[in-house]
Amino acid sequence: MPVKLKYGSSKSSGKQTSIIDRLHLDNRLVRYGLVAVLACVVVVLSVVGYYYFKYENVVNDRLAKGPMFASVSQIYAAPREIRNGQKLSASTIAADLRRAGYNSNSQLGTFQLNDDSIFIKPGPESYHSTDGATISAPNGVVQKITAENGAALSAYELEPQLITALSEENSRTKRRMVSYQDIPPQMVQAVTSIEDRNFFEHSGVNFLRIIKCGVEDLSSGRKRCGGSTITMQLARGFFLSPEKRLKRKFIEILITFQLESRFSKQQIFEMYANQINLGHRGSYDINGLGEASQAFFGKGLKQLDTAEYALLAGMIQSPSRLNPYRHPERAIARRNVVLDSMVETGALSESAATRAKAEPLHLAAADVDASEAPYFVDLVHDQLVQRISDQDLAHQSLRIYTSLDPDLQRAAAEAVDLGMKNVDEMVRKKHAKSTAPFTYPQVALVALNPHTGQILALVGGRNYSASQLNHAMGKRPTGSIFKPFVYAAAYDTSLNGTNIDGNGPFTAVTRINDDPQDFGTDGKPYTPGNFVKGEYPGMVTAVEALAHSLNIATIALAQKVGYGNVAALARSAGIVNARATPSVAIGTYNATPIDMAGAYTVFANNGVHINPWMLASVRNTSGDIVADYSPNAKQVLDPRVAFLTQSLMEAVMNYGTGAVVRGRGFTAPAAGKTGTEHDAWFAAYTSTLLCVVWVGNDDYTDIKIQGADAAAPIWAEFMKRAIKLPQYSDVKPFSPPEGVSIARIDRDTGLLADPSCSEHTMNVAFLDGTVPTGSCSQMHDNPQNFFQKIFSFGGHSETVSPYAPATATPQAGTANPAAPRAVPVNPANGNLPQQPAKPEEPKKKRNFFQKIFGGGGGDKDKQNEQPQ
Repeated sequence: MPVKLKYGSSKSSGKQTSIIDRLHLDNRLVRYGLVAVLACVVVVLSVVGYYYFKYENVVNDRLAKGPMFASVSQIYAAPREIRNGQKLSASTIAADLRRAGYNSNSQLGTFQLNDDSIFIKPGPESYHSTDGATISAPNGVVQKITAENGAALSAYELEPQLITALSEENSRTKRRMVSYQDIPPQMVQAVTSIEDRNFFEHSGVNFLRIIKCGVEDLSSGRKRCGGSTITMQLARGFFLSPEKRLKRKFIEILITFQLESRFSKQQIFEMYANQINLGHRGSYDINGLGEASQAFFGKGLKQLDTAEYALLAGMIQSPSRLNPYRHPERAIARRNVVLDSMVETGALSESAATRAKAEPLHLAAADVDASEAPYFVDLVHDQLVQRISDQDLAHQSLRIYTSLDPDLQRAAAEAVDLGMKNVDEMVRKKHAKSTAPFTYPQVALVALNPHTGQILALVGGRNYSASQLNHAMGKRPTGSIFKPFVYAAAYDTSLNGTNIDGNGPFTAVTRINDDPQDFGTDGKPYTPGNFVKGEYPGMVTAVEALAHSLNIATIALAQKVGYGNVAALARSAGIVNARATPSVAIGTYNATPIDMAGAYTVFANNGVHINPWMLASVRNTSGDIVADYSPNAKQVLDPRVAFLTQSLMEAVMNYGTGAVVRGRGFTAPAAGKTGTEHDAWFAAYTSTLLCVVWVGNDDYTDIKIQGADAAAPIWAEFMKRAIKLPQYSDVKPFSPPEGVSIARIDRDTGLLADPSCSEHTMNVAFLDGTVPTGSCSQMHDNPQNFFQKIFSFGGHSETVSPYAPATATPQAGTANPAAPRAVPVNPANGNLPQQPAKPEEPKKKRNFFQKIFGGGGGDKDKQNEQPQ
């Protein structure tokens, strides 16, 4: 029986087996794949979780340390004083109060403007008490100031102006904190339209934008596309470095989620608005929209217009490249891009954008020295660190009230800028024929109230952006601005009853020998010359010796008074390095411009020395006092001695080396002195303002320009601007104290002037009882004296006393009997130089022909250039 084989069934069975095997394999692959995917997910989640929690702790630690930003110290100027008679309108006062922060609902204060009057009401956070006042100023002149209780006031202080705000961070940062409510909506729209259009909608990360930027960066080979949202930028700024790496971007996203989960969108934008960097000014970083608004436009955020909002928003991308001062075209182009973006997002109409695009840049003055007084602010910060602990500074937002007058600071910066251009031109001319390299000099200006010591303006260099070295604190030889202390010591010694040369008390017409002399000590010769080579006028009056800055005469006077007395007086006036040597008389010892400004208060303030000061008060944000500071003052000279010396310094300004300021248009009563000792100095003052100017080289080389040519013109430009300000316009002549008389003297003879000698006369102060009794006509009537004067024979080589001896005992005592004063000369106590007396060599007088044609006058100069 045939057997039928079913090959088809066998094939079918094998086929089924193959399919099953494949299914099993596929299932295994799927399972393996799922396991792998699951493992990857677990790994990714583990990694993400690890870093999420790690940076959650980082965020927690950062927030636990306190506020997101370091404390910001707000530094304020001195309050502006309004007085009756000042040329100020009510609207000008209102503008001042607005800048200070007064408005209808401010805790700082409010005001009501009514035509020619204004009612001012300080708030609970004001620097002042809450006592209000009404100021009436019809026709732009303050006529009446009435307190809130109806009492008449002679003056009223306004709220201090904010100078700047410093963040207590490791870097040099300026930041003015703003709340979200303080940021105008259009500023928010400008920033979000260009930086993050969906900021208020997304959860912190725009993944599509990140992917798009990643593709662009890969295709271009550059990491230039910005895919970060505002929150991501905030995360990077607070917690990460700015480098562009994948790991950093990953961490940035994790921190972004942390911030989004903790803060509202408004809080995030507020932090961003205070954190972003918008360039730098001088040596400080400008951080935050509030500081940038003030730095670039000189006003607050709420005072900006649409074009200005767009400019700030546009700068966020690249603050340095888009700086409107250095690159105005780029800044305008970027601003217009922001305006277009605002149109696209519906924040701005086409017509409004067109108007904003047509607007030119309205930037604040670029001179940081004028607007923010950076050298002054640096000194204030240094003093704060010394007086308040670092911990308190780092953890408190303080209000620092200072002595600065912003109007006067601007005048100082302008005068320095103008004056140094002239100095630079003189330097270039001196080096015109030389190929050797040379440097341009530096400068310092210190202005203070001579009666309070309040530093009102300070410039520490020619350009703060280029150099932050504060030359107002630089110790330099003072040169001839020291000389008034020699003459003050002579007056003081005479007031104590000690006569000079036995010819009566020292006066302005005491004659001093200016012929070449050896003032050496301990066997070492010292033969200085005068500033002008070959000029030795012989016997000169004290007033002429100081007016023309004669070195030899001044040292000769110091020798008679006692070098120790001169140095002691100088030290008591704040020139602490002065020592009892012959050269002390001509200013060879170091002092800072601030020191010298303080020293000159002795003359301007009736003999009282006041330490210059900048810090007035430190308050917290609620206005509560943290610390108040008072200046130190002490009586150094009798008021009569101070005025007598001041009278000599008036002659310097009117007839001597300081007369250059008169030629430059400054005509108000003033007293001062030039100085030249490698550096150029000028120190002088009026009844309302004292100013010291220094010009010199950082490398201590000789500037080779006189103080009258380099420093005095800067002083004149500054003071001309100052007296135009209402608070310094009331310049008065100096009034003598009791016991001092003013007499008109013939400059040629040193005797009282009468009609026969009216051409060369001047007013000079004398202690009562020491005014000359003879007149110039008596001298002119004596032909022997006339020929002796011309041909230099028959005269005396010692001091001639044309005044009558005092008939009354000088007034005793000073305002403070315990105050330090010069000690009378007494050889027994070592005040005079301890050396054998040398026989005096005959003095060579210049005769009539020598005075006309030159020559004569003693030995050749031992020193070509001397302090003047």
